[in-house]
Amino acid sequence: MNLPARLAEIVEDFRLCEGREKLELLLQYAESLPPLPGWLQGREMEMEAVPECMTPVAVAAEIREGGMHFHFKVPEESPTVRGFAAIIAEGLKGASPEAVLDLPADFYLAMGLQEVLTSQRMNGMSAIVAHIKRLAVEQIR
Repeated sequence: MNLPARLAEIVEDFRLCEGREKLELLLQYAESLPPLPGWLQGREMEMEAVPECMTPVAVAAEIREGGMHFHFKVPEESPTVRGFAAIIAEGLKGASPEAVLDLPADFYLAMGLQEVLTSQRMNGMSAIVAHIKRLAVEQIR
């Protein structure tokens, strides 16, 4: 699987974990989700909603020095979704829009998260990936 370097490292970390360790690592990522940057504070309604996700998720993207940076708003009461958002934000930080588009839609299956998460949560992850790809397309146009 051809992933940006940092995302490939994260996927490998999860792949090496077993059972409950995967969930614990995901929860660690949830705690690391950065707050929205100042330019998005109070502008959450302008972010792209991910309605396919059961959890209210909003995402915004910006390009800095040719690389994409994703910002997520996810309630603290949804740590697994926050964890996945943090993985996307960290793993794709600075990736080109083309690299985001090349991201396999189901890359997270290599992490083995389906062993510890419900199918509804996995569907939410798929929806988040689809939305970041759509934001990448907008940057290429």
